[in-house]
Amino acid sequence: MRLDPFLMLDEFGSDNPDDYIAGFPPHPHRGFETVTYMLEGDFEHEDHLGNKGHLRSGGAQWMTAGRGIIHSEMPLRAEGKLHGFQLWINLPAAEKMKPAHYRDIQPEDIPAARLENGGQVRVVAGELASPNLPTLAGPIQGLSTAPLFLDVHLPAGGSFSQQVPEDHTVFVYAYRGALRIGERLLPAHQAGALGAGARVEVHAAEADTRFILLAARPLREPIVQYGPFVMNTREEIEQALADYRAGVLA
Repeated sequence: MRLDPFLMLDEFGSDNPDDYIAGFPPHPHRGFETVTYMLEGDFEHEDHLGNKGHLRSGGAQWMTAGRGIIHSEMPLRAEGKLHGFQLWINLPAAEKMKPAHYRDIQPEDIPAARLENGGQVRVVAGELASPNLPTLAGPIQGLSTAPLFLDVHLPAGGSFSQQVPEDHTVFVYAYRGALRIGERLLPAHQAGALGAGARVEVHAAEADTRFILLAARPLREPIVQYGPFVMNTREEIEQALADYRAGVLA
């Protein structure tokens, strides 16, 4: 289910190299942004414009596909564990055909705060706005959808609170342990879409609970998607396919 402006959240992970060594060979995108956040493992990014980047453990890549990009994401080692996320965020119609751009975010460039209960929160995008904690701004700011991307670690019995704009779409995804939100229990590997409100408050229901908190301004525009192309009309999708086949996607 889409949660405007979010299109997809994919958690990938394995400690078996046979599962990930093939990586993600060259493939196209148009009309949205991809966010890759690595917990463990290393990827090399390369695109048809000649750009290369190294995505390290604890780092992220924020790529705006815009009018088009063809890129590959390949693992840099053939052993150990690979674990991370890829998030797709829609672009407004006025920005779907802007030039492609991406930013590699190194682990040391993602600010983190220690929580009073012994946990930690990392700020990939947006700002940390939590009681008794310093305001921290993530490396990604100023986008049309005003995204918030937090990676939170809570010990057993720990809690976390974050202010959010009331009109933004908000959801949480637990990737270890379990969360309690109000009277609801959110186990690992499930997403919880939250209702309207100005504050998110969650509690760890198990020891060593980890989750990501995502929020963004909805676009409220029509969505027509064909695989890696996300536009507003069928005609725009047909044009994207024609451009890709003709080698003029970007």
